[in-house]
Amino acid sequence: MRLTLYTDYALRVLMFLALKDEKLSTIQDIAATYDISSNHLMKLVTELGHAGLIETVRGRNGGLRLAMAPEDINIGALVRRTEDDGQHVECFDAATNQCRITASCKLRHKLREALDAYYAVLDEVTLADLVVRPQPLRRLLAIGAD
Repeated sequence: MRLTLYTDYALRVLMFLALKDEKLSTIQDIAATYDISSNHLMKLVTELGHAGLIETVRGRNGGLRLAMAPEDINIGALVRRTEDDGQHVECFDAATNQCRITASCKLRHKLREALDAYYAVLDEVTLADLVVRPQPLRRLLAIGAD
């Protein structure tokens, strides 16, 4: 169960914005803080906006901020949304499965059980849980009070 960079970056963006409270941030701010290409973040920010997780403010003094309270952003739901398809092994997708042993394979059931447990744990976590002690994170990311 490995997260893609896309999901990793989505989590980082949301944590950054949660640490900034209601203050606006730019993609460039986030990219510089994490040493990530701003181009990588553009598509991600657009998707997070479409998902209703962040809002963008246009104009000269514009930027990004969370569109809802951190306690209302569920990490399990976010990971499901940002991970490609949730089909971690071929046999999870009946439409494309070419595996010859699927009919007798016991491993796929255990992998499905493990994946379900993985998401069950993430479903218990909100963005607020990830930033419950904001000061150490703010120091690490050099996020000031502005």
